[in-house]
Amino acid sequence: MTAALRRELSVRVQNFVFLLAAAVCTINGCVSVKPPPAKPELPAKQWQAGELIHSLGERQKQFRSLRALARLDYAGPDGKGNVQEAVLIQRPDRLRLETLTFLGAVLIVTVNDREIIGYHPREGIFVRGPRNAENLLRYTQIPLELDEMTALLVGLPPVDTGAPVHQEGPALVFSPHGLKQDSVAFEAQAPVPTQWKRFNDAGAVELSAQFSDYVSTPAGPFPSRIQIEAQLQKRKLDIRYQQPEVNAPLPPEIFTQEKPAHAEELRLETLGH
Repeated sequence: MTAALRRELSVRVQNFVFLLAAAVCTINGCVSVKPPPAKPELPAKQWQAGELIHSLGERQKQFRSLRALARLDYAGPDGKGNVQEAVLIQRPDRLRLETLTFLGAVLIVTVNDREIIGYHPREGIFVRGPRNAENLLRYTQIPLELDEMTALLVGLPPVDTGAPVHQEGPALVFSPHGLKQDSVAFEAQAPVPTQWKRFNDAGAVELSAQFSDYVSTPAGPFPSRIQIEAQLQKRKLDIRYQQPEVNAPLPPEIFTQEKPAHAEELRLETLGH
């Protein structure tokens, strides 16, 4: 493998979620689409802290898996773009993303309780590494553990409902170990989250998400639109799910991949940060 191709793959490895759209646009070329204006909503109901904590706890139990197509719009320091994505999630520790074009998949990423695999069909490159915090950060550039990431992608704020919490207006503020860590806002007619923020030790917001366009599912209201922002990296991702299937049965084997005979295998750790 040439040094240039290795550098290109290193960049793509770092682009797992936030940069998936940019990676595909680099290959195919695409134009960012301006999202439609938000629909006006009725004034939010005033909820009690106990009602909101109960709602969060119930939703964490009710939303176990997801299968859906999604439109991803990305904006960041490296540009803008959009892509179609197949998303399969089995909480808490299994994830599969397929970046799709009219010619088929250009990137397939699987994560399970043991390893992370990224297969680049066009280049014939198969990247493998252990599933640990360092490799997750290499792929996602998101400071979340896998269980938090899978929760967020199914519309659940990644918070510990058993942590010390108090209410500030329409939001719950979670402060484990005496430090403000997460806030979850409920600004809707139903007790569903509309915004989540993760704070660093300095008190600055480092990651946030907005949940909107809720649709009815057998498991309860599901946000078909999730807008994620990494404030410190100045990256934004707008996810719009299409006909999401909540709690669909997903066999374990779809969350791993066998190396094709023709593919060159690389270790994820060798691709750099």
